[in-house]
Amino acid sequence: MELGNVSDAGRLGSCFRGKNVSDGNRGYLTSPWFSTIFGLIGLSSNLFAFCVLVNSSRKMHSRARSSFLVFLCGLVVTDFMGLLVTSCIVVPYHFIQFDWRNVDPGCHLCNFMGLAMVFFGQCPLLLGATMAGERFLGIYRPFSRSVNMSKRRAWILVCLVWALGFFLGLLPILGLGDYTLQFPNSWCFLTLLHDAGNRAFCLIFALLGIFCVGLSFFLNTFSVVTLCRVYHDSESVQRRRDSEVEMMVQLLIIMVIASACWLPLLIFIVQTALQNADHISRQTENSLLIYLRVATWNQILDPWVYILFRRAVLKRIYPSLKTRPSIVSLYPVLNTSLRQKFTQESVLQ
Repeated sequence: MELGNVSDAGRLGSCFRGKNVSDGNRGYLTSPWFSTIFGLIGLSSNLFAFCVLVNSSRKMHSRARSSFLVFLCGLVVTDFMGLLVTSCIVVPYHFIQFDWRNVDPGCHLCNFMGLAMVFFGQCPLLLGATMAGERFLGIYRPFSRSVNMSKRRAWILVCLVWALGFFLGLLPILGLGDYTLQFPNSWCFLTLLHDAGNRAFCLIFALLGIFCVGLSFFLNTFSVVTLCRVYHDSESVQRRRDSEVEMMVQLLIIMVIASACWLPLLIFIVQTALQNADHISRQTENSLLIYLRVATWNQILDPWVYILFRRAVLKRIYPSLKTRPSIVSLYPVLNTSLRQKFTQESVLQ
């Protein structure tokens, strides 16, 4: 199928590269049922996880846990909307095979999808790093964090992350690079062509994602070491708190999933952007599609972390699991005035 010829070039937007895209190799890569089933599983999983989180949030009285649940809700909403928006374009294409030249000659739909792909791809990584920072403060400075963090401020942080992701997605629309139609013509994404604008945007997107994964790894490692050290130095191992352990286990699994799903794509984008090729080969397009599908598994696997790795579920598997005091009780005794201030702040909020 020819995407465009010389006479069409003046009427088509920048998302059409004017190259041939054959129908070969479509079978195993472009099955409509794969996209449909994948989307339905992801949407139902995230919807179920959101209901679980809302129910848990209503019953939660601990400020440390409730603010962490806010970040989890932000993450599951991001994953759900990402699957919903992209599936609404990809699935119809696979079933009706519409011609993008007729449906979207000005590239408005393609730019919208490209922005959505960048936004919903980068935000989970940014939220993962934010959650790692929140847990780092919650473990390393438990009292100062408990006084300063509230549900409202947690939601403000989530909104700031969304704003940063949206601004990043706007960059090609504002002139830094282009969103282009990708093989097999069912989706739009950043352009791996090697002009200065596209190369800069590719590197910004990929390196920011890698930085978020690296920051999450560093903060989570430090938090786990601190948590283990506090438990080890305590008078009794029975004084552990399941809430901190639960949050750290969930966060570590989220980090592992994000790293396994996203790093191959991000590293591939960096490697391709730094090459000196003047065109995108079919092999590169196929690899980009495969790596992207690996990355989207993050949106399916994330909600099952919240669903399965909860104390309510673990207690059914391990009935002897008991609720224990907070990590705050494991630290040296604080002065009376600080405890009174913490109590007053908790009552007021």
